[in-house]
Amino acid sequence: MSGGKLYGLIGRNVENSLSPVIHNALFKRYGLDAFYTKISSDSIGNAMKKVKELDFKGINITMPYKEQVISYLDELRGDAEIIRVVNTVKNEDGRFVGYNTDGIGALKALKRFTNLIGKKVLILGGGGAGKSIAYSLSKLAEVTVLDRKESRIKEVEKIGVKGGLLNRENLRNLIEEVDILINATPVGMKGDESLVPGEFLREDMVVMDIVYAPLQTRLLKDSIERGCITVDGLWMLVEQAAESFRIWTGMEGDSIFMRKVAMEALK
Repeated sequence: MSGGKLYGLIGRNVENSLSPVIHNALFKRYGLDAFYTKISSDSIGNAMKKVKELDFKGINITMPYKEQVISYLDELRGDAEIIRVVNTVKNEDGRFVGYNTDGIGALKALKRFTNLIGKKVLILGGGGAGKSIAYSLSKLAEVTVLDRKESRIKEVEKIGVKGGLLNRENLRNLIEEVDILINATPVGMKGDESLVPGEFLREDMVVMDIVYAPLQTRLLKDSIERGCITVDGLWMLVEQAAESFRIWTGMEGDSIFMRKVAMEALK
């Protein structure tokens, strides 16, 4: 494509990402002369240098660079300024501004299935995605984050969210009293595994997994068997992508259309 605006995704292993499929479909749907590509790199510095040289108008950031990218940006806005995690960058006349759309993506995904106000939420994983989701949901609900790393627990506590060690005992005790359970770790992406024993799940719970490939993880399979309401990771992917699209273009992305495109690509 010549003359159009460039957008893209930076990460370490992004070969199988659905983001290019989703965004390029949106650009076509709204008649925008733009193209979205993937930049797989072992160095966020080298990737950002390429982005600036080629004058990318917007980029998404995924693992493991959501915090590292901050030192290459000129400004942070919204939730990103507080949580120090960035997954969306906009080029504003040569100034690169960082945002976070993971949190609002998860919030919008969950709102399709349940009311969040006053609910008790347990999030497994306090990495970039988990921290972002925890902060957004904490504005409406009572949130606790469990992680195996003390450093991550301290980070979520800094943003006003309760934290604790991710172990079997804490998991069993907390699941008994929460309304919503969210897996914000990569567990389930490779292999048929889950952090949560099936017998811990209750039929009155809402269970969300941010992993979208496979679409039905071990956690979601177990949750369906126990009669839980389930929210797959594709809902969060399309909702956070719609928010990125809005930041870049000022236009509202159609998340139902985006999900349909993503589902076709997964087949």
